[in-house]
Amino acid sequence: MVDERAGVAEIIEQCSARGPVEWDAANRLRAGGATQSCRVEGSTLTLRAKLGSYPVRFGAASKDIGGQALEGVGVEGDQVITSWAGIAGAGVGVAACLPQAPGVVRAEYPDEEDLSVGGARANRVRIVSPLYEKVTIGIDDTDTKEKGATWVTALNCGKECRIPGVEFLDMRLVQLNPEAPKKTTNCVSSALNFAVRPGAVEELLSCVKEYVEARTFSGDTGIAVYRGIEVPETDFARRVKTDLLSLADAEEEARRLGIRFIDDFQRKGRIGAIGAVLWANRGIEAAGLYGETF
Repeated sequence: MVDERAGVAEIIEQCSARGPVEWDAANRLRAGGATQSCRVEGSTLTLRAKLGSYPVRFGAASKDIGGQALEGVGVEGDQVITSWAGIAGAGVGVAACLPQAPGVVRAEYPDEEDLSVGGARANRVRIVSPLYEKVTIGIDDTDTKEKGATWVTALNCGKECRIPGVEFLDMRLVQLNPEAPKKTTNCVSSALNFAVRPGAVEELLSCVKEYVEARTFSGDTGIAVYRGIEVPETDFARRVKTDLLSLADAEEEARRLGIRFIDDFQRKGRIGAIGAVLWANRGIEAAGLYGETF
């Protein structure tokens, strides 16, 4: 996924075991290059990178070349080109394993020697994949004290909106301020993350809106949308967990951050919906009270 406005990309890789992605994350962070951050959850690695090409510095294998690195990320039309380098077992990872991923269009090897992997060989490869953007959707207030659960509606929505060019990535529960007076029980909203091909965004949003509004038990439902990888930093993220906010507060902040509401209700659910967007990619702390550590 690419956010050209922010100059960043996000790459999600899934492996059959946790060990290889932990090793990849450590080596890519050490090497620098285009890599900004890596997060490992189970056997899934999520890498944040900057667009462009950058020199890399390898570590344990050699001062000149060793380990594994992402050298660059670029966009050409509706495709993304990532450039990788590795040595020995790490070279197998980038030159043999990554090119076989189902999301890859093709792999380009700069030299015939790059086709030989393993041993002490160094390898480079350019991997071409389809261009996606990231779309984050926050949902809140679909339930009442008698019926429903927002997280169930949101999770089912993510799985049911099967649209060509749309990949459902993950879902997160976001704990809001438990002191909010007009809540059901826990005061929790839900966030959905999608990877979306050019031209498929509005169809996805129509699907989500129709699905949620057809199944809500509440007249206060809110649905918020952010297109991009880098959600702007804002103190509002803390405030949705610690303060009592108004609908006007939420709508003003949404305008400032470029977050869009697509629900027809225009009620208090929009407060939790924007909160879900702001915490959608922050890890386990999204599920906790503000300041809790786990």
